[in-house]
Amino acid sequence: MIQRVLVYVSAAILMSVSLAAQGPAPATTNLPQYLQRAYNGIKNNLTRAADLLPESDYGFKPSSMPEMRTFGQLFGHVANAQFGMCAGARGVPNPNMGTDHEQKTSKAEIQKALAASFAFCDDAFAGLTEENGAQMMPQGRGQMARAAILANMITHSNEMYGYAAVYLRAKNVVPPSTDEAQRGRGAGRGGRGQ
Repeated sequence: MIQRVLVYVSAAILMSVSLAAQGPAPATTNLPQYLQRAYNGIKNNLTRAADLLPESDYGFKPSSMPEMRTFGQLFGHVANAQFGMCAGARGVPNPNMGTDHEQKTSKAEIQKALAASFAFCDDAFAGLTEENGAQMMPQGRGQMARAAILANMITHSNEMYGYAAVYLRAKNVVPPSTDEAQRGRGAGRGGRGQ
């Protein structure tokens, strides 16, 4: 019982930052609904962000540091991570095993991999319930509650979206979440945003 409560509290804390920009939540929201809403938000932001730069910028990095990913590698990394975490949450083998989407270079291939990872994760989030959210699933060398795995996936994807926003801003492109916020306040498109 204590473990279940800790999982729910931890997941709620991790998601609060990503949900703050998405508007008010329904009057009553349980953890699976909360996670689904956060997932849909990051899915929208990452999908739109991957579409904003032309293929010629998929090799761009805003720094000369060799360990920094290119714009395309960043989205390939998201796809790899999402396949892995959602496979764990679903309790099925990773269908991406042996494929490294970070090695892909074309915009079309990377966007296809990202979309496939979201399609795979859709089932993990759709199947999440209050009952099975606390179910312990193999994760790494140990086990983790299903809801915690999915909360970690959202957190990681939000982190990667934050990096993507830096790449977009370096190319003078307004990130999707800022664009939506500006339109919600009546501001027009374009410019560097806030």
